[in-house]
Amino acid sequence: MFVDSHCHLSFEGLRERLPELLHAMDAAQVHAALCISTQVPEIADVVAIAESDARLWASAGVHPDTEDGPEITFEQLCTWAKHPKVLAIGETGLDYYRLNGRSLADMAWQRERFRVHIRAARATGLPLIIHTRASSEDTLAVLREEQGGAAGGVFHCFTETVEVARAALDLGFYISLSGIMTFKNAESLRDVARFVPLDRCLIETDSPYLAPVPHRGKTNQPAWVAHVGVALAQQKGLSVEAVAEATTANFDHLFGVDSRAQRRVRWAR
Repeated sequence: MFVDSHCHLSFEGLRERLPELLHAMDAAQVHAALCISTQVPEIADVVAIAESDARLWASAGVHPDTEDGPEITFEQLCTWAKHPKVLAIGETGLDYYRLNGRSLADMAWQRERFRVHIRAARATGLPLIIHTRASSEDTLAVLREEQGGAAGGVFHCFTETVEVARAALDLGFYISLSGIMTFKNAESLRDVARFVPLDRCLIETDSPYLAPVPHRGKTNQPAWVAHVGVALAQQKGLSVEAVAEATTANFDHLFGVDSRAQRRVRWAR
Protein backbone atom coordinates (compact mmCIF):
# COMPACT_ATOMS: atom_id res chain seq x y z
CA MET A 1 0.00 0.00 0.00
CA PHE A 2 1.14 3.53 -0.83
CA VAL A 3 1.27 6.87 0.98
CA ASP A 4 0.94 10.22 -0.80
CA SER A 5 3.47 12.29 1.13
CA HIS A 6 2.38 15.67 -0.32
CA CYS A 7 -0.99 16.87 -1.62
CA HIS A 8 -3.18 19.97 -1.42
CA LEU A 9 -6.70 18.72 -0.69
CA SER A 10 -7.78 22.16 0.53
CA PHE A 11 -7.42 23.59 -2.99
CA GLU A 12 -10.44 24.29 -5.16
CA GLY A 13 -11.17 21.31 -7.38
CA LEU A 14 -10.23 18.79 -4.70
CA ARG A 15 -11.79 20.00 -1.45
CA GLU A 16 -15.36 19.59 -2.74
CA ARG A 17 -14.54 16.09 -4.06
CA LEU A 18 -13.12 14.67 -0.84
CA PRO A 19 -15.40 11.59 -0.54
CA GLU A 20 -14.69 10.68 -4.16
CA LEU A 21 -10.94 11.12 -3.67
CA LEU A 22 -10.91 8.95 -0.55
CA HIS A 23 -12.82 6.21 -2.38
CA ALA A 24 -10.28 6.38 -5.23
CA MET A 25 -7.43 6.11 -2.70
CA ASP A 26 -8.92 2.90 -1.35
CA ALA A 27 -9.28 1.45 -4.85
CA ALA A 28 -5.64 2.28 -5.63
CA GLN A 29 -4.36 0.92 -2.29
CA VAL A 30 -3.25 4.35 -1.12
CA HIS A 31 -3.85 4.19 2.60
CA ALA A 32 -2.75 7.67 3.75
CA ALA A 33 -2.01 11.18 2.52
CA LEU A 34 -0.33 14.25 4.00
CA CYS A 35 -2.22 17.48 3.27
CA ILE A 36 0.04 20.52 2.96
CA SER A 37 -0.70 24.11 3.92
CA THR A 38 0.68 27.06 1.96
CA GLN A 39 -0.60 30.18 3.77
CA VAL A 40 -1.69 31.23 7.23
CA PRO A 41 -5.49 31.30 6.66
CA GLU A 42 -5.33 27.88 5.03
CA ILE A 43 -3.77 26.01 7.94
CA ALA A 44 -7.03 25.67 9.85
CA ASP A 45 -8.76 24.36 6.71
CA VAL A 46 -6.00 21.81 6.08
CA VAL A 47 -6.13 20.61 9.68
CA ALA A 48 -9.93 20.35 9.52
CA ILE A 49 -9.66 18.18 6.40
CA ALA A 50 -7.16 15.95 8.21
CA GLU A 51 -9.47 15.74 11.22
CA SER A 52 -12.30 14.56 8.97
CA ASP A 53 -10.70 11.21 8.11
CA ALA A 54 -8.16 8.96 9.81
CA ARG A 55 -6.31 8.45 6.51
CA LEU A 56 -5.35 12.12 6.29
CA TRP A 57 -2.65 14.17 8.06
CA ALA A 58 -1.66 17.83 7.92
CA SER A 59 1.29 20.22 7.89
CA ALA A 60 1.58 23.83 9.07
CA GLY A 61 3.51 26.42 7.11
CA VAL A 62 3.62 29.14 4.46
CA HIS A 63 4.86 28.48 0.92
CA PRO A 64 7.84 30.63 -0.12
CA ASP A 65 5.89 31.99 -3.09
CA THR A 66 3.02 33.30 -0.91
CA GLU A 67 3.36 37.09 -0.97
CA ASP A 68 -0.12 38.23 0.04
CA GLY A 69 -1.71 37.53 3.38
CA PRO A 70 -0.31 37.58 6.91
CA GLU A 71 3.21 36.41 7.75
CA ILE A 72 3.47 33.40 10.04
CA THR A 73 5.33 33.63 13.33
CA PHE A 74 7.53 31.19 15.19
CA GLU A 75 4.92 31.09 17.97
CA GLN A 76 2.08 30.23 15.56
CA LEU A 77 4.06 27.40 14.02
CA CYS A 78 4.91 26.00 17.44
CA THR A 79 1.25 26.15 18.47
CA TRP A 80 0.06 24.32 15.35
CA ALA A 81 2.79 21.73 15.86
CA LYS A 82 1.06 20.59 19.05
CA HIS A 83 -2.02 19.46 17.10
CA PRO A 84 -2.13 15.64 16.90
CA LYS A 85 -2.87 15.74 13.17
CA VAL A 86 0.04 18.05 12.30
CA LEU A 87 3.10 16.02 11.32
CA ALA A 88 5.42 18.60 9.76
CA ILE A 89 6.44 22.23 9.36
CA GLY A 90 6.00 23.53 5.82
CA GLU A 91 5.94 23.63 3.05
CA THR A 92 8.76 26.09 3.33
CA GLY A 93 11.97 26.92 1.52
CA LEU A 94 12.97 29.28 -1.28
CA ASP A 95 11.63 29.95 -4.77
CA TYR A 96 13.45 32.33 -7.10
CA TYR A 97 11.69 31.16 -10.26
CA ARG A 98 9.52 34.30 -10.56
CA LEU A 99 11.71 37.18 -9.50
CA ASN A 100 9.70 39.62 -11.66
CA GLY A 101 12.61 42.02 -11.98
CA ARG A 102 13.79 41.64 -8.40
CA SER A 103 17.32 40.74 -7.37
CA LEU A 104 18.28 37.91 -5.04
CA ALA A 105 18.95 40.56 -2.40
CA ASP A 106 15.30 41.59 -2.72
CA MET A 107 14.26 38.07 -1.68
CA ALA A 108 15.56 38.46 1.86
CA TRP A 109 11.97 38.20 3.11
CA GLN A 110 11.79 34.65 1.75
CA ARG A 111 15.01 33.67 3.45
CA GLU A 112 13.84 35.11 6.76
CA ARG A 113 10.52 33.23 6.51
CA PHE A 114 12.45 30.05 5.79
CA ARG A 115 14.60 30.62 8.88
CA VAL A 116 11.48 31.01 11.04
CA HIS A 117 10.19 27.65 9.82
CA ILE A 118 13.52 25.93 10.44
CA ARG A 119 13.70 27.32 13.97
CA ALA A 120 10.15 26.16 14.68
CA ALA A 121 10.92 22.68 13.36
CA ARG A 122 13.98 22.43 15.58
CA ALA A 123 12.02 23.68 18.59
CA THR A 124 9.09 21.31 18.11
CA GLY A 125 10.87 18.23 16.81
CA LEU A 126 8.74 18.10 13.67
CA PRO A 127 10.40 17.57 10.28
CA LEU A 128 10.56 20.18 7.52
CA ILE A 129 8.88 19.96 4.13
CA ILE A 130 11.25 21.79 1.78
CA HIS A 131 10.29 23.51 -1.46
CA THR A 132 13.19 24.72 -3.61
CA ARG A 133 12.96 26.09 -7.13
CA ALA A 134 15.75 27.97 -8.92
CA SER A 135 17.24 28.46 -5.44
CA SER A 136 19.01 25.28 -4.41
CA GLU A 137 22.29 26.95 -3.46
CA ASP A 138 20.62 29.37 -1.04
CA THR A 139 18.21 26.69 0.22
CA LEU A 140 21.10 24.47 1.23
CA ALA A 141 23.07 27.41 2.65
CA VAL A 142 20.21 28.52 4.90
CA LEU A 143 19.61 24.96 6.07
CA ARG A 144 23.26 24.66 7.03
CA GLU A 145 23.34 28.05 8.77
CA GLU A 146 20.20 27.23 10.78
CA GLN A 147 21.22 23.62 11.45
CA GLY A 148 18.13 22.42 9.63
CA GLY A 149 19.55 18.94 9.48
CA ALA A 150 18.81 18.66 13.19
CA ALA A 151 15.10 18.81 12.34
CA GLY A 152 15.34 16.66 9.24
CA GLY A 153 12.61 16.44 6.66
CA VAL A 154 12.09 16.02 2.95
CA PHE A 155 12.86 17.90 -0.25
CA HIS A 156 9.44 17.58 -1.84
CA CYS A 157 8.67 17.31 -5.57
CA PHE A 158 12.36 17.09 -6.27
CA THR A 159 13.45 18.57 -9.63
CA GLU A 160 17.09 19.41 -8.96
CA THR A 161 20.30 17.64 -9.94
CA VAL A 162 21.99 14.57 -8.55
CA GLU A 163 24.50 16.91 -6.89
CA VAL A 164 21.74 18.77 -5.03
CA ALA A 165 20.18 15.45 -4.05
CA ARG A 166 23.52 14.32 -2.65
CA ALA A 167 23.83 17.52 -0.60
CA ALA A 168 20.29 17.11 0.76
CA LEU A 169 20.98 13.50 1.67
CA ASP A 170 24.19 14.53 3.41
CA LEU A 171 22.14 16.91 5.57
CA GLY A 172 19.88 14.01 6.54
CA PHE A 173 16.90 14.80 4.32
CA TYR A 174 14.69 12.47 2.31
CA ILE A 175 13.95 13.03 -1.38
CA SER A 176 10.35 12.93 -2.60
CA LEU A 177 9.59 12.12 -6.23
CA SER A 178 6.43 13.15 -8.04
CA GLY A 179 4.61 12.47 -11.29
CA ILE A 180 7.24 14.51 -13.12
CA MET A 181 9.33 11.33 -13.08
CA THR A 182 6.87 9.81 -15.60
CA PHE A 183 7.19 12.68 -18.09
CA LYS A 184 8.98 11.97 -21.36
CA ASN A 185 11.53 14.80 -20.97
CA ALA A 186 12.43 14.05 -17.32
CA GLU A 187 15.44 11.77 -17.81
CA SER A 188 17.58 13.85 -15.45
CA LEU A 189 15.01 13.28 -12.70
CA ARG A 190 15.01 9.57 -13.43
CA ASP A 191 18.78 9.75 -12.90
CA VAL A 192 18.05 11.17 -9.45
CA ALA A 193 15.53 8.38 -8.79
CA ARG A 194 18.18 5.79 -9.59
CA PHE A 195 20.75 7.60 -7.44
CA VAL A 196 18.80 8.16 -4.21
CA PRO A 197 18.86 5.11 -1.91
CA LEU A 198 15.45 3.51 -1.57
CA ASP A 199 15.52 3.99 2.19
CA ARG A 200 15.61 7.78 1.61
CA CYS A 201 12.83 7.98 -1.01
CA LEU A 202 9.27 9.23 -0.63
CA ILE A 203 6.61 9.51 -3.33
CA GLU A 204 3.93 12.17 -3.78
CA THR A 205 1.39 13.67 -6.14
CA ASP A 206 1.55 17.38 -5.25
CA SER A 207 -2.15 17.29 -6.16
CA PRO A 208 -3.84 19.02 -7.89
CA TYR A 209 -0.68 19.57 -9.96
CA LEU A 210 1.64 17.34 -12.00
CA ALA A 211 -0.63 14.40 -12.76
CA PRO A 212 1.51 11.42 -13.79
CA VAL A 213 1.31 9.58 -17.07
CA PRO A 214 -1.24 8.21 -18.05
CA HIS A 215 -3.28 11.05 -16.51
CA ARG A 216 -1.04 13.95 -17.52
CA GLY A 217 -3.01 17.16 -18.08
CA LYS A 218 -5.79 16.19 -15.68
CA THR A 219 -6.38 17.36 -12.11
CA ASN A 220 -4.08 15.21 -9.99
CA GLN A 221 -5.28 13.28 -6.94
CA PRO A 222 -3.72 11.17 -4.17
CA ALA A 223 -4.80 7.85 -5.69
CA TRP A 224 -2.43 8.47 -8.59
CA VAL A 225 0.63 8.31 -6.35
CA ALA A 226 0.51 4.61 -7.22
CA HIS A 227 1.73 5.54 -10.72
CA VAL A 228 4.71 7.32 -9.17
CA GLY A 229 5.44 4.20 -7.15
CA VAL A 230 5.38 2.09 -10.32
CA ALA A 231 7.75 4.52 -12.06
CA LEU A 232 10.17 4.44 -9.14
CA ALA A 233 10.09 0.65 -9.12
CA GLN A 234 11.00 0.65 -12.81
CA GLN A 235 13.98 2.94 -12.21
CA LYS A 236 15.17 0.88 -9.25
CA GLY A 237 14.64 -2.48 -10.95
CA LEU A 238 12.48 -3.56 -8.02
CA SER A 239 8.97 -4.86 -7.54
CA VAL A 240 6.19 -2.36 -7.01
CA GLU A 241 5.46 -4.10 -3.72
CA ALA A 242 9.01 -3.50 -2.49
CA VAL A 243 8.81 0.21 -3.36
CA ALA A 244 5.39 0.54 -1.72
CA GLU A 245 6.67 -1.11 1.45
CA ALA A 246 9.86 0.96 1.58
CA THR A 247 8.32 4.36 0.86
CA THR A 248 5.58 3.73 3.40
CA ALA A 249 8.16 2.76 6.02
CA ASN A 250 10.16 5.88 5.17
CA PHE A 251 7.07 8.07 5.55
CA ASP A 252 6.24 6.51 8.90
CA HIS A 253 9.79 6.89 10.20
CA LEU A 254 10.16 10.51 9.09
CA PHE A 255 6.77 11.74 10.28
CA GLY A 256 6.41 9.61 13.39
CA VAL A 257 3.25 7.71 12.52
CA ASP A 258 2.01 4.21 11.95
CA SER A 259 0.16 5.12 8.77
CA ARG A 260 -1.40 1.70 8.31
CA ALA A 261 -2.84 1.80 11.83
CA GLN A 262 -3.62 5.52 11.27
CA ARG A 263 -2.10 6.64 14.52
CA ARG A 264 0.71 8.89 15.64
CA VAL A 265 3.57 7.25 17.47
CA ARG A 266 5.84 10.22 18.17
CA TRP A 267 4.71 13.48 19.72
CA ALA A 268 6.45 16.81 19.20
CA ARG A 269 8.87 17.82 21.92
